[in-house]
Amino acid sequence: MGALERQKKEKEILTAAIQLFAIKGYYSTKMDEVAKRAKMSKGLIYFYYKNKEDLYMAVTKKAFEELKELFREVQKSKGKTGVDMVTLLIQNFISFTEENKMYHESILSFMGLMDQYNNEEKRKLMDPLILESPNFKQLLEIHHDPAKLGIQIISHGVRDGSMRPDLQPEITFYTIWSMMIGYERLRGPIEYENKEVKISQENWQTGFIKLIHDMLKGTVQSQRPKAIQGSLF
Repeated sequence: MGALERQKKEKEILTAAIQLFAIKGYYSTKMDEVAKRAKMSKGLIYFYYKNKEDLYMAVTKKAFEELKELFREVQKSKGKTGVDMVTLLIQNFISFTEENKMYHESILSFMGLMDQYNNEEKRKLMDPLILESPNFKQLLEIHHDPAKLGIQIISHGVRDGSMRPDLQPEITFYTIWSMMIGYERLRGPIEYENKEVKISQENWQTGFIKLIHDMLKGTVQSQRPKAIQGSLF
């Protein structure tokens, strides 16, 4: 089997798995169902992916690749200040989570796995099939790629003067990313009609972006403070 044919089969399996995971969830999806939807034999599915755990890690790897491309497109934007790029990143990220819910859920799930993996005692409790997954091992190498681009965006903003000169790019980006993830998680409660808190999706998104702008811009100073190490406030 040639490389192009292999890539085609892998894509067809991933597409089938993504559709089923999105509809039924990871735990309820069976490999037999993936094979049926992909119109392949179950044996051929196992030729490409060792088990369902490895297949889910492959889907997660695809999700991180798509997220990285989103960040890359923003980072390559022409004629935009760093603050402009952050605004575009937030807007594109929100669209990404709305249009690719299964991808976003797999990314969040992987972040939870990393919390376990980075702790020696917790790692012992992880599913060995995940630890042995070739795609999980590849994820360990690439999962920081979107963040690297995000850090470059913050660095660009500090250099072009659209952001405060005292910002530490790594701390700033991860703080913004945590806020973006929290924003996505809270959209459901915000949209619930019977809540007592008076807030809508529309005014929250506008206020959310404005708050981040204010945080990034701060008070413009002519010189970089000598002793400040990346405080956001």
